[in-house]
Amino acid sequence: MPTVLEVVEAQALELEPSDRARLINRLISSLDIDPEVEDAWAAEVERRHAEIESGRSSWLAGPETLAKLKREFS
Repeated sequence: MPTVLEVVEAQALELEPSDRARLINRLISSLDIDPEVEDAWAAEVERRHAEIESGRSSWLAGPETLAKLKREFS
């Protein structure tokens, strides 16, 4: 007999992608999150954004970056 989790998971996988995304966001939001960790991440995002805006850093294309990492670590 399937567990409650297995039943809920199966039902969730039948949802439309947009509904699954909304469900995921609600589930993640329901977790106990350490405010200090959240504040640290927010500060890091702001720091990185400021670096990009000032020109000290730049964006890298995702596919290009993944290819480079694969070459380096394969």
